[in-house]
Amino acid sequence: MKCIRTLFLALFCIPVLVSNGQVRSVQVLTEGWKFSRLKQDGILGLSFNDKNWQTVSVPHDWAIYGPFDKEIDKQVVAIEQNGEKVATEKTGRTGSLPYIGEGWYRKEFELPDFNAGKKVILLFEGAMSEPQVYINGTKVGEWNYGYSYFYFDITNQVRPGYKNLLSVHLNNKGESSRWYPGAGLYRKVSVIVKNEESIDQWGTYITTPSVTAGEAKVKIKTRASAPNSFLVTDIIDDQGKRVASDTIRKNFNNEFEQDIAVMQPRFWSPETPVLYRAISRLYTGNELKDEVSTVFGIRTISYTADKGFQLNGVTRKFKGFVCITISGLWERQ
Repeated sequence: MKCIRTLFLALFCIPVLVSNGQVRSVQVLTEGWKFSRLKQDGILGLSFNDKNWQTVSVPHDWAIYGPFDKEIDKQVVAIEQNGEKVATEKTGRTGSLPYIGEGWYRKEFELPDFNAGKKVILLFEGAMSEPQVYINGTKVGEWNYGYSYFYFDITNQVRPGYKNLLSVHLNNKGESSRWYPGAGLYRKVSVIVKNEESIDQWGTYITTPSVTAGEAKVKIKTRASAPNSFLVTDIIDDQGKRVASDTIRKNFNNEFEQDIAVMQPRFWSPETPVLYRAISRLYTGNELKDEVSTVFGIRTISYTADKGFQLNGVTRKFKGFVCITISGLWERQ
């Protein structure tokens, strides 16, 4: 009887992890965008009539529709590297595509999953260039670049239960590029709704500092905005099988750090592009608050004078070219 009671108490004390259904939703804003190159008064107003604007889908590049014009990227120069002494006409640097100028995008969206205790993130994967972003006529931010991801927290600007208006202004300046840079919202735009207690945007950082044929050490750092929480991370192989798992209950400055061993790892290479997934689940009081999946590969890289570059212990040649920009040189100084 004593053994039965002990067994009962042991089972009773096992924590029960509760899922509250879908913990985050991702809405990709693809269809139904309105686009114009014209400057018009009242363009940010909710009642502004954009009926006559062009209807486009995103990703969208306004310049690829032409017309081609060599005047856009024409130069009269002498290229000293080619031994030229006399300046001649040169063209084609940016494909003669009409990317220079301003553009406006407008899109209405709804948030059926948004309610109290939720956070809304607006994510851009590429906008050329210098985007200024507005929600319901209010500016939420800008990004003085064109080649990288960026996001804004728009929780305080959206209206639950109503349609919300997203407006984006882009500006491509002349002589801003020496190759064709694109024009417009040339990559995905997404709206993410998640709990306030959640894993931060781009909050998962994975490295593999130690890799052998028998074992790979996977280091995962996860930033989360959730006090009194704990993190469960499963590593899934390319066949969908869980190959490792770890639970951590302590964090430092809202960052969890895990070292997880993957036995007999399969190495990534161009010929065998094997990828693993780290599924990170954040719990508060045993209730699931957020879940994020991060894809990564396991491989070794080395450089030596006698063997050159090696991937997974095999010497390989780089095929292609390397472009080093002036900004890149500045960053390394």
